[in-house]
Amino acid sequence: MMKKTMCMFLAVLMLLGLTACGSEKQDVRSEEGFRPALDTSVSCHISVAGGYNNFEALETEFDRFNEFYPNVELVFTKVDDYNNMIGMVLNGNDAPDIYVNYSWMYGRERYKTSIDHAEDLADPALGLDLGCIRGNILLNTNDGTLPMVPVFSNTYGMLVNNSLFEKEGLSVPATYRELVAVCDAFREKGYENPMMGFSQKETTSLFTLVLYPYFCGTVAHDEEAVKKLNALDASAGEYMRPALEKLVQFLNDGCVDLDACAEIENNYDAVILRFFEGDVPMMLCSGDAVSGTKKRESRSEAFIANPFTYTFAPVPMAEEGAYFLDMPNLQFSVNKDSSNLDMANEFMRFLITPQELNEMAQNKGLISPTKDLSFNSMYTALGAVPESRILSPEVFGLSDDAVTQLRLAGYLVGTGEITIDEAVAGYGTFTQ
Repeated sequence: MMKKTMCMFLAVLMLLGLTACGSEKQDVRSEEGFRPALDTSVSCHISVAGGYNNFEALETEFDRFNEFYPNVELVFTKVDDYNNMIGMVLNGNDAPDIYVNYSWMYGRERYKTSIDHAEDLADPALGLDLGCIRGNILLNTNDGTLPMVPVFSNTYGMLVNNSLFEKEGLSVPATYRELVAVCDAFREKGYENPMMGFSQKETTSLFTLVLYPYFCGTVAHDEEAVKKLNALDASAGEYMRPALEKLVQFLNDGCVDLDACAEIENNYDAVILRFFEGDVPMMLCSGDAVSGTKKRESRSEAFIANPFTYTFAPVPMAEEGAYFLDMPNLQFSVNKDSSNLDMANEFMRFLITPQELNEMAQNKGLISPTKDLSFNSMYTALGAVPESRILSPEVFGLSDDAVTQLRLAGYLVGTGEITIDEAVAGYGTFTQ
């Protein structure tokens, strides 16, 4: 008995010793879930295609994956004119193993190849942890398959100069009435433009940023409205009226100076650098623009001279508070014809976990698609929005064509080119 006990004691010591020897290389992520399912000595090449000029955040994930599979070479390749070229690339000899996809491509004949080449990522045999992703941003398909999975999410809102709010003793507005009051208070204190944004005819113009979330709040629970809007039924224009009226009210309340906004040349680089001048309390933008802020701090002489703290928050356009319009941003698909399909799926199984998705989102500066929005202080305000005001077009099914009609109508009404009545009557006829 004594001998047996001593053997067990020595075995425990050896096990502890081995654990200690390997502690420097031990990866806590493996304890939290990921375990290699394939032969870790396998050598192969995995290519990922997308439209980004660079994708350092993904390349960091490549390095982390190589801790498990050191002989797998992973490469990101930028495809010029991505949306138009990805179908041709997938049908070519050098088709990628994994590629970027978008929800708005689903159901459009022009992008059928991009969907047809995609593996069903909802297949339980693949073992992806889809439960870690917010269900409202997963693509709803007619047959229940999942051709793509979000790796980043997006929303519309405003960059907030927290230092200015603190300096002037004001609170970040939570309702529309508070928003107007805060703008008035800043103007009284000498700030000419309490709110700014890009005002040109683009997807993320300031008109769309304030209009679209509010509009979704009026139609998200009306199936008949969504059906008519998606069919571009002329009578559906009436559903735009409440949101267009709110947009006009917003402009009439003096929340923005359109002439000053017109000086901003684009809705990314120029928006960020204008915000960094430090005299704009709130800058309307999308999550995409937020992702570019950190790299541009060093490019702004004004920010270098007078740095300030800033965060991102939804715009409170409703009296009851802001809507958080939750949308997928970048989504990944696996090419079902990949010659390295098992390893491509293994990388996706590695990536689609809270740890890796949050890490990549943090590095990229975008919103994570996971259920935990608290890990990034930049987006903490989004996590405070009540569930009743979190809306997603993926859930209630508003089509990209319907959104385009709203966006163009909002631009024309916002710039005074047409009236609200004319916008309502013209639904389905607006063109880019």
